[in-house]
Formats: sequence, structure tokens, C-alpha cells
Amino acid sequence: MNLTPLALFAVTFAALLAGYPVALTLAGVALIFAFVGTLTGAFNPADLGFAAGRLFGIITNQTLIAVPLFIFMGVLLEKTRIAEDLLANLSNLLGRYRGGLAITVIIVGMLMAASTGIVGATVVTMGLMSLPIMLQRGYPASLATGTICATGTLGQIIPPSIALVLLGDVLSNGYQQAQLNMGIFAPKSISVGDLFAGAIIPGLCLVTLYLGYILLRVIVSPQSMPPAERTEDVKLGPVLGALAPPLLLIVAVLGSILGGFATPTEAAGVGAFGALMLGLAYGRLNGQVLSEVGSATLSTTGMVFFILVGASIFSLVFRGYGGEEMVHALFQQMPGGMWGALGIVMVVIFLLGFILDFIEITFVVVPIVGPVLMAMGVDPIWLGILIAVNLQTSFLTPPFGFALFYLRGVAPDHVATTEIYRGVLPFIGLQLLLLAALLIWPAMATWLPGKL
Repeated sequence: MNLTPLALFAVTFAALLAGYPVALTLAGVALIFAFVGTLTGAFNPADLGFAAGRLFGIITNQTLIAVPLFIFMGVLLEKTRIAEDLLANLSNLLGRYRGGLAITVIIVGMLMAASTGIVGATVVTMGLMSLPIMLQRGYPASLATGTICATGTLGQIIPPSIALVLLGDVLSNGYQQAQLNMGIFAPKSISVGDLFAGAIIPGLCLVTLYLGYILLRVIVSPQSMPPAERTEDVKLGPVLGALAPPLLLIVAVLGSILGGFATPTEAAGVGAFGALMLGLAYGRLNGQVLSEVGSATLSTTGMVFFILVGASIFSLVFRGYGGEEMVHALFQQMPGGMWGALGIVMVVIFLLGFILDFIEITFVVVPIVGPVLMAMGVDPIWLGILIAVNLQTSFLTPPFGFALFYLRGVAPDHVATTEIYRGVLPFIGLQLLLLAALLIWPAMATWLPGKL
């Protein structure tokens, strides 16, 4: 067996661990392997001739236009402090009940996740807004930090999520490739909208599990929750006024996609325009805010596309060395067939989630293993949701989870890192429960897209 593809992957992995930029590492290591292979006759340089077409395809990909628009929407909602208003008003309403603030954080985190779609941004924003208030009102540090970290990772699974947009595009290409490899020359396709629809039920189930955990603690261990924080009457008007705008924006974006009125790219435009209107309506949109939003959007979008370019070159060289055939042969030899291969892939992606961001995993790992798994009979929508939930769990798992590092960076010094680790453990258990349910009942992810 030709082990060069494994060597390519290992060297790239080592360079990433050494701290080299992701995009440059992916493209640079691949080109070095291609150059050495050309000199030794092990690599056909004509395979790199496809690079120009691939890069042009990235630039002209209509689906990927949704990425900067969704990023713009999320950053704008964050900079205009609409989520802060929502947190303040909901905490006034639910703060009259034991555990009400924790429930408020989960609800606001869910809406922030759906609006922002980026785990790091949601965790940091919720940490800055919610953690000082929860600690001040007497919540244990472990419960406060665990709740914030867990709700921050909802941006991985709740649509419209940047992770699902990128996963949807990669899986769509991989699904068509898998069918062509099987001799199906009129291949079916899936869309980002299908993945959004598939994520709705698992996402809502996870939020329900989070809320259920808080309520269970209130009932079983009320001493772990501070007593009622507010006693005065609260008017519903301000609460509904704060809740309605972001909720209507999310419904408009998702509803237009699921109802078939707009593609994800068009819906992203609706979301970006709606966020602008909300900023104007709140009177918080000015030149400085727009400049900060534009700069953050450009920076994040540039990073995503630069990584995608590097990953495309890496993928070409990996396939040129016969990497795809090697992966297919390995999967075929695994005990358990499709389930054995799927299990190995889930474990590998979980471990990679400790050190690689979801963008890198989506662009590097999924194009390699996705077509092989789908050729073995794995439903592409089910696979996408499994990967999203798996990465979400990985980002929350000590000691290397990204969400833990994000919150550690904004948490007060008196909050110990061990408190953060202990706080996320129950939520990791809930996410593993959801992952098990998805494995047992794939219809949780495939039923709604099939109906739509």
C-alpha cells in the first residue's frame, strides 16, 4: 500500500501543531510533496492542472456567498448590543424564579447562536455579558461557566450556522462525486437548505435538554441555585420588544429557506439587510460601528476562503497520490462495514476538534472521508448533522475544547479553570445523549428535509 498520503497528512498535522498558519500549511506542505513526487516520478504534475478550475469554482460558488453575509449579520447584531437588551429584559422576567437567569442565558445563547453562527463569537459575547451577572447573583462558578460554554457551542448546530453552510457545500460536492464513482451519471444533490432543515430538530432537542437539566437541578438540588433574584412586577412590553426583533430576523431567514422562497445565499442577504434595519431602529448604527463590522467581516471571510484555497490544493495532491483509494480500501477492510467506518471517522473528527477549527476539519477531513462514507450508504444529511454535533461536543470537552479557551480568556481570574471543566461535564453528557439518539434514529435529521 502506498503510504505517501498518510505521510502528507501527518506532516501537515505536525506543521499545524507547530503553529504555522493553516492555509499556508495546507497549500505549502502539499506543494512540497508534489514537487518531490514529481522529481521522483511518484506524482503526476498534470494533477495540479485542476487547481485553476477549482479556485475559479470557489470564487464563483453561489452558496459560499452566504458566508460573508451571515458573518456580517452576526457581527452587526453583536456590535449593536441587541443581545444585551434581550438578556437584560428576559432576566428581569425570569429572574423572579429560582434558576431563571440560567434559563435566560440558554434562551439568549440559542438566539445568539442562530444569529451569529460562530462558536467563538457567541461564547465570548455571552461570557462578557452573562458571567459577571450570574456570579454576582450567587450562581456557582461551575454552573455559570458550564451553561455559557454549552450555549455558546449551539452556533455549531442551530441554523443559520456558518458551520452548516460550509459543511453543506462540501457534502454536496462529495455526494455528487460519490455517485459518479458508483456509476450514477445523473447524481442527486443536497443543498445547504437541506442541512439547515436537518439541524432544526436536533438543535431544538439539545436546547430542550439544556433547559431540562437546569429545571432538574432546581427541583433536585435547589440549594445549588440562588433564590429568586427579583420580586417586583415586570411589564411584558419591554420583554416582547427586545425578543421580537432578533426572533423575527431568524424566522425570516430560516422561513424563506425552508419555505422554498429563497436560497441560503438570498436568505443571508435578507438577514444582513434585516440586521442593518435593526441597528438603525435601535439608533446604534453609525460610521464607527459599520467600520468595525466591515473589518471583522472582511477578516473572517478572508480567513475562511484562504483556508479553502489551501485545502483545495491539499486535496488535489492527496488524491494525486491515491489517497482517496487508500481511504476507501481501509474503510472496506474495517470490521462492522459502514458502521465501523462511520465510528472510526466520528472518533477521529472528535479528536481533531481539540486542535483544529471546524473550518479546517470541514475543508480538509470531510472531503477525504465524506465521499467514501456516502458511497458506502451513509445519508449525506445525516452525516452532516452527526459531524456538526460531534464537533460541538469536541469543542466543549476538557482539556482542549475551544469553547473552554474562549471563555477562559474573558472569565475573571478568581474563576478557576477546573471550575469551567467541571461545569461543562453535564452538558457534554447531554450532547453525547443527542449523538447517540441521532445514531439510533437517523430520521431525527432526515425526516424534516424529506418532508420539505
